Amino acid sequence: MTQQASIAALNERVAAVNDVLNATSVLTWDSRTMMPPGGAETRGQQIATLTRVARDLLLSSETEAALGNAERAIESLPDDAPERRIVAQTRHAFEHHRRVPASLIQERAALRTVAQAAWIEGRAKSDFSIFAPHLARTVELSRAYADCIGWSEHPYDAMVSIYEPGETASSLKRLFATLRSSMQPILDAARSRPAPRSDFLFREFPEEGQRAFGLSMAEKLGYDLKRGRLDTTVHPFEVSFTRNDVRITTRYNRNYLPASLFGTAHETGHGLYEQGVDPAYTRTTLATDLVGLYAVGGTSFGAHESQSRLWENHVVRSRTFWQLHFPELQRHFPDQLGDVSAEEFYRAVTRVEPGFIRVEADELTYDFHIMLRVDIECALMDGSLPVADLPAAWNAAIKRDLGLDVPNDSKGVLQDVHWSTGYIGSFPTYTIGNVMAAQVMETLRRQDVGLDAAVDAGDYAGLADALRGKIWQHGRRFMRDELLVRETGRGLDPAPYLAYLQGKYAS
Repeated sequence: MTQQASIAALNERVAAVNDVLNATSVLTWDSRTMMPPGGAETRGQQIATLTRVARDLLLSSETEAALGNAERAIESLPDDAPERRIVAQTRHAFEHHRRVPASLIQERAALRTVAQAAWIEGRAKSDFSIFAPHLARTVELSRAYADCIGWSEHPYDAMVSIYEPGETASSLKRLFATLRSSMQPILDAARSRPAPRSDFLFREFPEEGQRAFGLSMAEKLGYDLKRGRLDTTVHPFEVSFTRNDVRITTRYNRNYLPASLFGTAHETGHGLYEQGVDPAYTRTTLATDLVGLYAVGGTSFGAHESQSRLWENHVVRSRTFWQLHFPELQRHFPDQLGDVSAEEFYRAVTRVEPGFIRVEADELTYDFHIMLRVDIECALMDGSLPVADLPAAWNAAIKRDLGLDVPNDSKGVLQDVHWSTGYIGSFPTYTIGNVMAAQVMETLRRQDVGLDAAVDAGDYAGLADALRGKIWQHGRRFMRDELLVRETGRGLDPAPYLAYLQGKYAS
């Protein structure tokens, strides 16, 4: 069999896995946007069945034979050739799933939808006890999964490896220690200044106006609505069913405008990444997370978050963005924002003010939200924190890091969707994304001295083109640090991120 035929045969097998995972994603999207509450249990079983089907296709004798043929066929190719990466990543996923029983895969998948429904109810009623049994089972299954994968220092290492290969509890501890020590003085300096006016952010903003501006903003940034759509959900997310159907969601708070503005901007960044993957990688390993069993083109969750945080913070949270686009926002809300200037609006939405809700946090306190969640996840995984004690531990951490007294479970331990979907190990990727975004932007500015002027003028095509060429098009071909070394000359480096925060908030 020729090299081309061998790769084609393997791609055909993976394409079938990708198709099943995309069907799973459609059911997941529906469960979070449109499904009636009564459908949770059967939907969970449907998703579990499809997840097992995807795993069985991956581990089939036909896939194993195709993989063996492809491995022999690509021996002469360079290490970074797409074909070699397809084969290597498929082999890694094959061996990964061979270590995990099908029953464990299926139970984890089935639990997600039921646990999410319990989380939604518990969040609405601010009652952790409704969700607690499901979280306890999620933790048990995550420990079992970690043991199957294998770990040496900490069971959390195995879970993090699903979302951010190469990171461990130990490496995250070192990164977070650097960030905490450097960010605290910046935070203290920012909080010492008089608070800007922000009363107008809490006026009543009808949902239709928020949606109209959000769609307009997404299109300005480059999101293709012919290959995407915007919907409403409890907790914003992006999901792709190949690069030609990439959907984003947001949530609307009639009495707090920034929630939807920056939520939509954030998910637009994710959507741009998925829409920008090389079309040649569609339905291949380079656009499929075969380890996590997700139909996603981004190389890691951290790399994905780098793109959402880049557009949300470096572009949409900038002064020039609102100098340019605030008049349009005023046209949607003339009564609510008629007495507000663009500068006042910018200062209000970039004010530093510790709060309870992570997705509404300012840039300086955001990472403190992430770091305390990672501490908690590590404790849940090693058993030092029982699930029953989680609310108290959460509230103590918020008090320690942000000086706030958590009033209820909805604003505390129940605010995030991640644990209900089994995503233990994914939280550190948000901070990794912040660090990577700043590192990438620093390099792009050095390479193109006209970049800032174009972005300030509302021309985002150049930035999108640069990111497409350097990051998006590669899909999963290169690991996160490979991308960083290729484009910035070094691996993950917090220095540009700290310099960015210093310049924006402490100068």
